Amino acid sequence: MTDSPQRSGADTGERTGERIAKLLARAGIASRREVERMIAEGRVRLNDELVTTPATVLPSLKGVTVDGRPVRAAEPTRLFLFHKPSGLITAERDPKGKPTIYNALRNALPAGTPRVIPVGRLDLNTEGLLLLTNDGELKRALELPASGVPRTYRARTFGDITQSQLEELIEGIQIGETRYGAIDANMERRTGRNQWIELTLAEGKNREVRRVLEHLGLEVSRLLRTAYGPFRLGDLPRGSAWEVPQPVVERFRKALLTGGKAIAPVFAPPMEAMTRPAETREPVAPAKPSAPPRGSRGAARRPETAAPAKGDRRAPSPRSASPEAKPRPTRTTRPSRPREDEGELLGRSELRAKHPARARQAAHAGQSARTGQSARTGQSARTDKPGGPRPPSRPGKPPRPGKPKGRRP
Repeated sequence: MTDSPQRSGADTGERTGERIAKLLARAGIASRREVERMIAEGRVRLNDELVTTPATVLPSLKGVTVDGRPVRAAEPTRLFLFHKPSGLITAERDPKGKPTIYNALRNALPAGTPRVIPVGRLDLNTEGLLLLTNDGELKRALELPASGVPRTYRARTFGDITQSQLEELIEGIQIGETRYGAIDANMERRTGRNQWIELTLAEGKNREVRRVLEHLGLEVSRLLRTAYGPFRLGDLPRGSAWEVPQPVVERFRKALLTGGKAIAPVFAPPMEAMTRPAETREPVAPAKPSAPPRGSRGAARRPETAAPAKGDRRAPSPRSASPEAKPRPTRTTRPSRPREDEGELLGRSELRAKHPARARQAAHAGQSARTGQSARTGQSARTDKPGGPRPPSRPGKPPRPGKPKGRRP
């Protein structure tokens, strides 16, 4: 193993390139700290020689391999806003097999996206805005508290708290052996003992928001990150990602890495980014055709009871037709009610006028005969309802004389 190419830049004082840790971070392999650990573990080689120090200065990544795979040249910096759902781990893999953000990113990111790494972390039960980038140097700069990039959270809590207690957090707070910096906290709204609190901080220590609120005697039931620096979550759907335009990324990166304040306009996804592109979604199986509405004409016919061919006037057999395809009966197709005679239906007044003798005999038969006959024939027992006599069942056919209504006595 030869160490001369790794020490040449540091010994002579001449800088003809960048440190290998910075180049690998810029290429999106990992952050600088992670690259340093990878070099210490012996996973980085230069022209088949082991790299022993992250201070190795190189003009490019030509000949550099990580885990035996060659490293491609750095691509332009890309930045994505991702709405992380609750229940996902901010890691590439989990030893216990829990789902990670990369399971959701398979459908959220467009095709051809290079490997991206998350900026900071969100707990398993924390949701909201998560920045993703392929630039490890930008990732590290966004995470450092010295950069002063603010993070904004909204917390739904349960308990008793006042606005004056929240305003005291602007001076910082000591919890055990940990000192937390300034937190700008404001109560948004309250319903009973439940309230929404907005908190803005610049450090972003591990579980900082939850620990501070629990120290104040509050129980956090939901935690949502709404902003990271100038980038806002907006109305981005849960589980979706949106890419920040390249000019905005370059302007923001230049201001942040040059030691400036990284001032940028408030940036949120536009309305056209509220839906994911069709090519990034999982293929959906075709839905089964839904049953047509009851009573629709021809839509409910089954294949075996298809409509007859054009020109065939024969109606389908009522036994082969499905119950849904059975036509609704109308007045014209309604069968006549069965009765003993074929004459017209006569009321008592008409019967008395045409056949007085038979009317007297029918009157002595009693109400039970008429009621029983009405039940058997489907007629109403109240035949003398005002409004005139009922129309004959067969209009146009002359009545047969001598056939009164009802059973003969």
